Amino acid sequence: MNHIAMKTPLVEMDGDEMTRVIWKMIKKDLLLPYVDLKTEYYDLGLVHRDETDDQVTLEAAEATKRLGVAVKCATITPNDARMKEYGLRRMYKSPNGTIRAVLDGTVFRAPILVRGIEPYVRNWKKPITMARHAYGDVYRDVEYRVPAAGKAELLFTGEDGTTSRQTVYQFEGPGVILGMHNRDDSIESFARSCFQYALSVKEDLWFSTKDTISKVYDGRFRDVFQHLYDTEYKEKMDAIGTTYFYTLIDDAVARVIRSEGGFVWALKNYDGDVMSDMMATAFGSLAMMTSTLVSPDGVYEYEAAHGTVQRHYYKYQKGEPTSTNSVATIFAWTGALRKRGELDALPELVHFADALERAVIHTIESGKMTGDLALISRLPHVERLDTETFILAVRSSLDAELSRG
Repeated sequence: MNHIAMKTPLVEMDGDEMTRVIWKMIKKDLLLPYVDLKTEYYDLGLVHRDETDDQVTLEAAEATKRLGVAVKCATITPNDARMKEYGLRRMYKSPNGTIRAVLDGTVFRAPILVRGIEPYVRNWKKPITMARHAYGDVYRDVEYRVPAAGKAELLFTGEDGTTSRQTVYQFEGPGVILGMHNRDDSIESFARSCFQYALSVKEDLWFSTKDTISKVYDGRFRDVFQHLYDTEYKEKMDAIGTTYFYTLIDDAVARVIRSEGGFVWALKNYDGDVMSDMMATAFGSLAMMTSTLVSPDGVYEYEAAHGTVQRHYYKYQKGEPTSTNSVATIFAWTGALRKRGELDALPELVHFADALERAVIHTIESGKMTGDLALISRLPHVERLDTETFILAVRSSLDAELSRG
């Protein structure tokens, strides 16, 4: 077949460990034989980030703003052990956090559903997309270890010199203090991205937080969402038969469990972090979860929701066989290629992305899968494949898909 042409490059962000190995396999076996792949390449592997003092991450984020679509491999956020393992000069921040901050983006995570990998919640029939705010709260907190008795205060000094002071707590002995913040413009960008995403997928939008306890902080999120819905999005959602509603997070959890799925659930930063991992596990596997970063001005970055699969990488380095699930990473590529095709009016590229996703699903539903899925599959006959053999099985399915036109 002729290679599918591209007009505008994707931003390609390479990553770490086993996902870096898988990244190369996917390109070699599933993309380059079919697509005249155009990318602007950035190596976000931890070694290269250290060599560039992490400037490469900022360069990749700026390139994403410029080109509009990016695909990212999983990367390491170093801790003390990683500092020693890689001999790093300093403790670098999460690349995902840096990219989110530059793009002012919201993270949307959704499960990939296949027959035979059944959700643990029996009534879930459709995907539930998690929309996670990606700025502030505990991820940009200020902490203090209180050494002894004393008064903790919250002090704000305006640019005009006026001050506001509130007592946090009168300590009678040692303790801890945590300070958090958020910004109106970031909250509004989050809400706007959520409404636009819900409109694009034609699904209801839910938002939940704990404004009965955090009346000012969480209440601000609630008020911004409601204002945008009332003034900008209600008519648009009514026109396609969808809606928005707010409820307390405890009520929302109960509603989610009783639902059949098929909606977008927006959450603050930490809530979204925890709940998206819970949702991935409840649907079957974190390796079957897509993650899309969307900015308010329509910039997209696609990646897998999981990490670098460190344990498998150490086995791979020793020459031992691995059976690593590559599905979410494949879907990161298909998401980016599809969006690039949509923006550049390339139906052949969109068709290819769709065909590759169908090939992945067909491969698994035919009983061929990696070890993590084989353990939870309800299919009667399952063949456990190693990392590369699974990708080659997907290629066989893809050839069959493309031959049908």
